[in-house]
Amino acid sequence: MTNTTLLIGGTGKTGRRVAERLAAQGADVRIGSRRSATRFDWDDDATWGPALRGVRAAYLTFYPDLGLPGAAGKVGALAGLAAASGVEHLVLLSGRGEPLAQAAEQRVRDAGTGWTVVTCSWFMQNFSEDFLAGAVLGGDIMLPAGDVAEPFVDAEDIADVVAAALTDPRHRGRTYELTGPRALTFAEVAAELSRATGRTIKYTPITHEQYEQVLAEAGLPVELGEMFRGILDGRNTKPADGVREALGRPARDFAAYATRAADAGSWG
Repeated sequence: MTNTTLLIGGTGKTGRRVAERLAAQGADVRIGSRRSATRFDWDDDATWGPALRGVRAAYLTFYPDLGLPGAAGKVGALAGLAAASGVEHLVLLSGRGEPLAQAAEQRVRDAGTGWTVVTCSWFMQNFSEDFLAGAVLGGDIMLPAGDVAEPFVDAEDIADVVAAALTDPRHRGRTYELTGPRALTFAEVAAELSRATGRTIKYTPITHEQYEQVLAEAGLPVELGEMFRGILDGRNTKPADGVREALGRPARDFAAYATRAADAGSWG
């Protein structure tokens, strides 16, 4: 067995940050994605075994979202294959408060490897690196979120926790619930982004039906709209302290993220 760490989705928002941290520590990192040298595709299980060969630990991220139907079965099948292949430890990125994601978490716990589960609230980077970046640039964030508050988490914090979990056995058998230090409504997010960018950015509540149309036009699964109907119901409003539990320091705040992203030119 080598000391190789497989990062599934290693070019994504959290995966590439984890890769940077592990590489800085001199770790042997293998990126698994549909376009990487080591090909990995959740929809093609023939790619799974070669990606897992010789791997000691693996970071599992599911595309497009762990909270969608069918994800738990695929994650469970991969976790079982990982155990049979001699993988010692799995770290799963999961969605906070998503019942289908929780089913996937249990499949990983039951697979027979060591495990760490990292459950997360909405990423702050969704506003600068993902599907909401265009909305911020356009000055109007349209979502079916009403006035629900969310304790957005910084992907930098997620990467710090995941990198620690992949390299330090003290994190085995732990579930960390990661959020930012305070909950913000989307209107408050728009105000923070306005302050950071010096531009006027507003939030416009829309219906779930309208949002499903937005998803369809963007080529994204309309099932994401149904998932948002569940998780944006206030269940995740209270901040958690998983970052401090894992790392011994507080989570990064949204205002600091917004200033950092604006200074980096994320919104032009």
